[in-house]
Amino acid sequence: MRPMTITVHIMREDWADPDIPLPDYATAGAAGADLRANFPPETRATGLVMQPMSRHILPTGLCIAIPDGYEMQVRPRSGLALKHGITLPNTPGTIDADYRGPLGVLLINFGADPFPIAHGDRIAQAIIAPVVQARFEVVTSLSDTARGSGGFGSTGVG
Repeated sequence: MRPMTITVHIMREDWADPDIPLPDYATAGAAGADLRANFPPETRATGLVMQPMSRHILPTGLCIAIPDGYEMQVRPRSGLALKHGITLPNTPGTIDADYRGPLGVLLINFGADPFPIAHGDRIAQAIIAPVVQARFEVVTSLSDTARGSGGFGSTGVG
């Protein structure tokens, strides 16, 4: 079955390097489109070195318009997380359909070593997902379940 396709409108920021690819899917079955670092001209040559436990918002050079009824989830790249401890501290990050500002990626280095990020490196992946908005209603009681009010760790180890 082919995945559903929608259109996300993208505009490059005035300073953005047009040679950096737009978000793209590495394979036909990929759920996430790769997002790349797009540094301003004054830092393109040097990039950024993330020190252990440091956080940075990395620019993509993009502004986006997501269709109503959808969101963009920004998620870590599994290889960066496994090999280097590079992840997103708020994963998944949500970009709402009504946001029109710059798309930045908040990264953290949980690794033991400094990690260099070069201009054009793949830094995260974007998932476009449907959104369901709930209506919240106050009631005087909730339906019962076998689990009941058992919370953290109530179903066993972990």
